[in-house]
Amino acid sequence: MKISVNGNSREYNEGSVVSDIVADLKLTGKRIAIEFNKEILPFNKFSTQQLKDNDCIEIVQAIGGGQDDSFTIAGQDFTSRLLVGTGKYKDMKETAQVIEASGAQIVTVAIRRTNIGQNADEPNLLDLISPDKYTILPNTAGCFTTEDAVRTCRLARELLAGHKLVKLEVLADQKTLFPDVAETFIAAEQLVKDGFDVMVYTNDDPIAAKRLEDIGCVAVMPLAAPIGSGLGIRNPYNILTIVENANVPILVDAGVGTASDAALAMELGCDGVLMNTAIAVAQNPVLMASAMNKGIQAGREAYLSGRMPKKRFASASSPIDGLFF
Repeated sequence: MKISVNGNSREYNEGSVVSDIVADLKLTGKRIAIEFNKEILPFNKFSTQQLKDNDCIEIVQAIGGGQDDSFTIAGQDFTSRLLVGTGKYKDMKETAQVIEASGAQIVTVAIRRTNIGQNADEPNLLDLISPDKYTILPNTAGCFTTEDAVRTCRLARELLAGHKLVKLEVLADQKTLFPDVAETFIAAEQLVKDGFDVMVYTNDDPIAAKRLEDIGCVAVMPLAAPIGSGLGIRNPYNILTIVENANVPILVDAGVGTASDAALAMELGCDGVLMNTAIAVAQNPVLMASAMNKGIQAGREAYLSGRMPKKRFASASSPIDGLFF
């Protein structure tokens, strides 16, 4: 027999009863309600109500209120809006503790000859952040040319068995570590044509951000300030303009120093924040990772709630009617 259960067709044997469906769905003993052919079926009839072909059943349960607040990158949904790097930690143990405290689902790794742990007696970074648990985001950190960035992404795809999601950065100089936007455009075009899903680091320039989106990047990542500076968001109105004009996720990347910086990025409407140095060089990296996690959540909730308008003069919180003096 074909039975419609919550809109899906399922096969059951002749003589089956409603409680067989409940057991099949592992809902026995759960607090549920059932509508049987558009009529409410009392709980005490689950085990006696016979099924026949084309019966329609709806099963409901209570769930927490609110809406899903995930965001999507390259077809994959994420609930954590904090992305973390793996550099500058004192050892693998601290790296693992930070990632856990951050709640991150996306973790970046630099692809270099000495970064993954090629010596037999060294722990492998990819054992610590297993692709079974985390989305690994290989990045092109340290690349100053299109050729080096593209080669690095291709090596990462081979290393991670066909993994397509990469973070592209092509740097202009050693002092500022600002992106070379012209080279970034060229590298992004090549990688998109080569089948990569490109998350791209760029200046806080709305025009450049839109062009990278048009090239086909799956996420655009404008800097808050120079990499590793901890200065926080220097041009919030630029970031806001980028967010308002974007049709892909916008994630602040580089320059965050503390949790309030992360909260501000989220209050501006960014989809997430990627950071490494702000956590790694804190006196207590694990505690800072936890703080960043909370800052991201607070900023996101503030953005969703809609802040009050700014006013030049005071506005009394309590009404003045009924004063007794």
